[in-house]
Amino acid sequence: MSASVSRRTFLGIAGGAVSVLGLVACNSADSGTTDDASAASDDTSGTTYIIATDTTFAPFEFTNEAGEFVGIDMDILAAVAADQGFAYDVNSLGFEAACAALESNQADGVIAGMSITEERQESYDFSDPYYDSYVCAAARDGGDYQSLEDLRGQTVACKTATQSASWAESIAEEYGLTITYFTDSDMMYQDVLTGNSAACFEDYPVMAYGVAQGNGLTVIATEEEEFATPYAFAVLKGQNADLLEMFNAGLANIRESGEYDEIVAAYLEA
Repeated sequence: MSASVSRRTFLGIAGGAVSVLGLVACNSADSGTTDDASAASDDTSGTTYIIATDTTFAPFEFTNEAGEFVGIDMDILAAVAADQGFAYDVNSLGFEAACAALESNQADGVIAGMSITEERQESYDFSDPYYDSYVCAAARDGGDYQSLEDLRGQTVACKTATQSASWAESIAEEYGLTITYFTDSDMMYQDVLTGNSAACFEDYPVMAYGVAQGNGLTVIATEEEEFATPYAFAVLKGQNADLLEMFNAGLANIRESGEYDEIVAAYLEA
């Protein structure tokens, strides 16, 4: 599947309209949108689910050159919704804010490259995993920092509340790292490119995609064991069991049909 076909799946076929909204009430038949895709949904329950996500986490969610909000997560959500016949709106907030929206009942679910961790399982119920990931450190391409050893005593950049930040925190004392936190990946990368931070810590598939797109960085280290975790869709613990069940059923169906593989290949193998 080409990236353009993948985006059409997301924009035209999905069971829910997708828009960048302010925080709105969950499980409402009137979500405040009049998008034709929502009106054309096969949903019969009258429910439009509010799904919170990140803003810049390519290739899982990002805005393309045409101004469309796309990515692996967005296409998987669209395909699952189409398969299961439910309507949804996407609320693009940033990762930390997406989690806060879920915890304050202002979103029904989160799909944002969220790693399953023991700590998060105390607050969220997770779907079956849909992508296996690990973490890495990256520095400016052609710069002085080419390994973790080179980072001793340096300031590094991390994204708040992420698995890659947890890795940096776990080795901060050993390497004498000072950590600066950011709310989105683009700001974190820019801090490295301008020289304010020696390196940044990120999920490997996200960084690998950015490097391939010419973001000016290069991977200098990876951690593929302790901080390697799968991504999953999340709902607040004990809530929205029906939505979680539909996501799992739809995910199984698109895996079986081959659509899942086409979605991932459109972004990571093209």
